[in-house]
Amino acid sequence: MRDAILASQPQDAEAVARACAAPAPEGTPHLYLKLMTHHMVPGVPTGFIAACCNVFLIRHPARVLSSYVARRDRPTAVDLGFARQLELFEEARALGQAPLIVDSADIRANPEGMLRALCTALGLSFDPAMLSWPAGGNPADGVWAPHWYAAIHRSSGFAGPEAPMPEVPESLKPLFDEGLAAYCMLARQRLRSV
Repeated sequence: MRDAILASQPQDAEAVARACAAPAPEGTPHLYLKLMTHHMVPGVPTGFIAACCNVFLIRHPARVLSSYVARRDRPTAVDLGFARQLELFEEARALGQAPLIVDSADIRANPEGMLRALCTALGLSFDPAMLSWPAGGNPADGVWAPHWYAAIHRSSGFAGPEAPMPEVPESLKPLFDEGLAAYCMLARQRLRSV
């Protein structure tokens, strides 16, 4: 998929940062940017986040590892991005932001309460339509959608509370331990439902 992904995106980090800093398209009140830590490698300009409302989505490392190894044999710390996510959170705070943190488990346990809390924190109106969607893909999903989003494309709403915590194989314990440290630091500051 590497070639297809690279062909689908601009490769100039400065140009990408400028696009991220651009105003929302004409007629739209908000612009949503999904940034992933493995795309925000050192050297990618991040100053644009000073003008954004930054929301960090976190997920327990055991769950991240479980879903990641189902598609990739030997994930790395950079792939998983726990340390980079914490760095970006601290960078946003250093820029004067009050970034929000939302835990995926909290969303799954109480979708409406968490989305209401998030909307309130962002100064947005909650709409019950946020709790469901039509099954199938979305044009904005990206070329990686067939590889990563099959379960999402089958869904039409939140799936309910997560299953019991998966076991972490011994070979992945170092990645898990690194991830858990960053996750715990962020989780202590996470948004709570209303």
